[in-house]
Amino acid sequence: MLTARERSRQAEGVATELHTALRAVGITLPSVGVDPVSCASGHMAPLVELGRCNLDTARRLAGVLADYARTAVPGHGEEERRP
Repeated sequence: MLTARERSRQAEGVATELHTALRAVGITLPSVGVDPVSCASGHMAPLVELGRCNLDTARRLAGVLADYARTAVPGHGEEERRP
């Protein structure tokens, strides 16, 4: 089992990866961070908080995810949903 410090480091690393990946597609979520309570718990997995964002950022994030789904996830393109 990981120590609280190891869990915290792991969660911080993942939060940084997510922040970097989002910035690579032009999205900045200003509140990406680690939930300290979940890192200290021995019973639950550490959580990364995405925080709040404005409507423009939420739309851009939704657009990036939709574009990804259309190109990388079979059966999720709009043209494939039409009868």
